[in-house]
Amino acid sequence: MKISLAILLTVLLFQGSRKQGNPLEHLPSNIVVLTNFGERADFSPDNKQIAFMAKSFGDAMVIDLETHAIRCLTCNVPGAVFLRVMHLANGDYILIGPDHFENIKLSRARDNELWYLSKERGSKPIKLNHKLNEGAAVSKTDMTIAFTLTHEQEPALKEGSSQLIMFDVDTRGDVPKLINKRVVHESKDRSCVLEAQDFFDGNTKLTFTCYEPGPDASTMSIDLKTKQVINQSNHAGYQEVEGIFPNGVYTLVESDRQCNWLGGKRGSGNIDIWKLKLDGTGKDFVRLTTFNDYEGGKASNPVISTDGKYMAFQTANTADPAGVGYGILLYTFE
Repeated sequence: MKISLAILLTVLLFQGSRKQGNPLEHLPSNIVVLTNFGERADFSPDNKQIAFMAKSFGDAMVIDLETHAIRCLTCNVPGAVFLRVMHLANGDYILIGPDHFENIKLSRARDNELWYLSKERGSKPIKLNHKLNEGAAVSKTDMTIAFTLTHEQEPALKEGSSQLIMFDVDTRGDVPKLINKRVVHESKDRSCVLEAQDFFDGNTKLTFTCYEPGPDASTMSIDLKTKQVINQSNHAGYQEVEGIFPNGVYTLVESDRQCNWLGGKRGSGNIDIWKLKLDGTGKDFVRLTTFNDYEGGKASNPVISTDGKYMAFQTANTADPAGVGYGILLYTFE
């Protein structure tokens, strides 16, 4: 009884005790700052560079990991308002965003669409003529992508429903296009709004997030052959799946689980980066960053290099919308 009381008093003592200060001034030795601006990093298949967004509704950039030289990919596009940039298996890029900015809600949801950008300098984005909800899963080994549609992008879908679909990106003609559409999973209502994240196990499986009512979200996976769906996080709270390790055994998760002892509002605001084993138990769950230990701080949008040696992520503020970041950092796994 005395031990239980001591534990309770310790929890009460530290509840809501976030520190003052900047987490960037207290980084461990295995984390370095790559840029002082930017968000939504993505490793190239050869791990030689990281693509990222300068800001939400802005330009796509790339940083060389050897020289740290930064180059703008879309500065030849007047008034670029892209939201995401990702590498395709052939070294070209997928861009996501509207063709013009109307307002945050409509431009990020209803008008969000896919673009193709060649890696050749001076290339301009080409529309793939397909809208999507939020981001996409882009294979690092073949020209396959997956993403979600909701009623906002596809009015034929029932309001509240979401559909997870896959395409191949065909570059054989003069203009790249999406071919071989297949629907792999569907949610009938808002009890689970889908968002694709990463392929794994030789592109036979896919991780995705199930956004639930309120502040909760679950890390999910689907076997693309059998269509078996597994709740991998298996835990209440906010667990949004992010970058995956190349062996497919572990994935990264944005989680609010540290709120159990730090306190604060649950959900996508107070998050840090965790590592989850994809065994369906949700028990092997290890915290990797401690940015949310600081008032207003969070780490988000992590991705893993294809050799599994590095994680790129962003520093962010709890008061900002999801995805907004203020610099790209590199985490070395020891």
